[in-house]
Amino acid sequence: MASLRILVIAAHPDDIEFGLAGSVARWTDEGHQVTYCIVTDGSAGSNTPDADLDELVRTREAEQRQAAAVVGVSDVRFLGYLDGTLQPTLELRRDLTRLIRELKPQRVVCSDPTMVFAGNYYINHPDHRAAAEAAVYATFPSAGTRPIFRELLAEGYEPHDVDELWIMFSDNTDTVVDISATIERKVESLLCHRSQVGPEVADMVRKWAAEEGQKHGYAYAESFRVMKLKDDEAQPQTQDAAAAAD
Repeated sequence: MASLRILVIAAHPDDIEFGLAGSVARWTDEGHQVTYCIVTDGSAGSNTPDADLDELVRTREAEQRQAAAVVGVSDVRFLGYLDGTLQPTLELRRDLTRLIRELKPQRVVCSDPTMVFAGNYYINHPDHRAAAEAAVYATFPSAGTRPIFRELLAEGYEPHDVDELWIMFSDNTDTVVDISATIERKVESLLCHRSQVGPEVADMVRKWAAEEGQKHGYAYAESFRVMKLKDDEAQPQTQDAAAAAD
């Protein structure tokens, strides 16, 4: 199995842990190189009137690094955009394009920018959509197109074409990753975000992963929509992580 470079882009500290930490643990176990990019500073993670928001930023960064380490990720990038009011600006797309050209990943993972409502119980955070929209358009067309963000060429960042875009938190999934062997590391990584979640989330996350796994014959699973950007004949598929990484 060829080793892949994988870039995961998310709006907030803890988004990745909720969305795909089980898959990340499996990918790193299989020898793939994973980098996290957290777009916002996490400073909207407290409603306490006298909260020290600068200290909260430092706390959440430390929690994210600890969470990443649990699943084998040591490279975590923080872009530092203000939490809660993120927009899919050209500046953000340029920053993500720069990162893609630097790391040259075969696979980029982000959220679904079209997701507004999840069932009848959750309104998707606008930061999630903004980070995802910028990530999608950084992946294509910006990362691979020389005339877009010409200033990046002057910085030494040559164009790079991404092979695959994996989309988490999507209603339209076609690829499933068996995380039965890594579910407990997913939970452990999520619980590193002690400023945001308590132990009660562990059973909730296991329940979600079990429900997804039951659809596909696994004890626990995470599902994605996968865009094969370099394969004109790509067809919808359901596969486990080992096959997906080939």
